[in-house]
Amino acid sequence: MNEAQQIIYVVDDDDAMRDSMTWLLEGEGFPVACFPSGESFLAARHDDMHGCLVLDVRMPEMSGLELHEKLDALGSPLPIIFVTGHGDVPMAVSALQRGACDFIEKPFHNEDLLNRIRRALELEQQLSSRRQQHEAINHRIDQLTQREREVMELVVAGKLNKQIADTLAISMKTVEAHRARVMDKMAVRTLAELVTAVMSLQSTPRDAQ
Repeated sequence: MNEAQQIIYVVDDDDAMRDSMTWLLEGEGFPVACFPSGESFLAARHDDMHGCLVLDVRMPEMSGLELHEKLDALGSPLPIIFVTGHGDVPMAVSALQRGACDFIEKPFHNEDLLNRIRRALELEQQLSSRRQQHEAINHRIDQLTQREREVMELVVAGKLNKQIADTLAISMKTVEAHRARVMDKMAVRTLAELVTAVMSLQSTPRDAQ
């Protein structure tokens, strides 16, 4: 896995809160980037961002929830931790149901926030690794010929060589040759590895695409 640097992105319109977050997170060795609004974060956002987003629910103009919706529409994989006031907890719970990672209620203990951030970073790293694995598998599938792909799909479906030969109206020897090329191009040694690789693409969660 390419170990890209993970950064904590803090989006909060409160200057004092951003300063406090920066002091806390940098003191724990985390790289931090702060933004005073959702608009400023969107202006700086790019697809290669890694880390997590600590996002205030209530901000003027674009709220944290609105920014979450925009990021979701853009396919952003960054886990989001919402910072909420007591009255905003129902909104935060709703955000969790729509894919946010976590929320923390003000006033909070620093260690509680740090623990949530550590979990979010671990989650983002896992999802990033999974996306890279899936990209590699898709690249290998793209190298298959149409006939090799047909054979692979039938193999993964549990069909025997004779059944594949009958289905595709080809000889057993041809099926065996195609199977061998599929295994080679997919970089797998066993049928179980092939099935696992192909099935992993079909069970990919939305946020790991």
